[in-house]
Amino acid sequence: MPRRLTLANLITLSRLVMTPFIISDILRGQHTRALVLFFIAAWTDAIDGWVARLSGTSTPSGAYLDPVADKCLLSGIFLALGAASYVPWWFVAVVLGRDLYILLAVLAVMALTKVRKFPPSAWGKLSTFVQIATAVTWMTRNIYPGPVLDWLASGMLWVCTISTIWSGLHYAARGIGTLRSN
Repeated sequence: MPRRLTLANLITLSRLVMTPFIISDILRGQHTRALVLFFIAAWTDAIDGWVARLSGTSTPSGAYLDPVADKCLLSGIFLALGAASYVPWWFVAVVLGRDLYILLAVLAVMALTKVRKFPPSAWGKLSTFVQIATAVTWMTRNIYPGPVLDWLASGMLWVCTISTIWSGLHYAARGIGTLRSN
């Protein structure tokens, strides 16, 4: 087996494979199945790194593939929730806009410097956690509609928006610092 095709990377790839099924389930109103598949996908995110460290098979391709799989999953879920009119499009634009901004900034830093490692920040990790919690809240609300979950889901939009914008600003400051120091 090629060095980059490790068990951990296969687990990460399974998250990418599940993503279109989760999106399709949201769009077709299969909310319980979407949520179950999302929990399985989240589980793969928890164990792929653990497997890589435990087996000593961490790879550079895995380090790039893992955040790509996470972004595809979360972006896909929010796009599907927006397309199904569950969440407002402005919210989808904030989440996707930050991710697109980070991608373009990384490409710019790579083009202008020799920096090739872009570890996530604590704010980025917090934002990802809040995005996951927001996705779970909205999918749960779609299974069990009611005033309490409506209120919680609406509140999570704002918490997620604030954490997403803040992490984007933090990444911007970090990127500017990287450019200035190189």
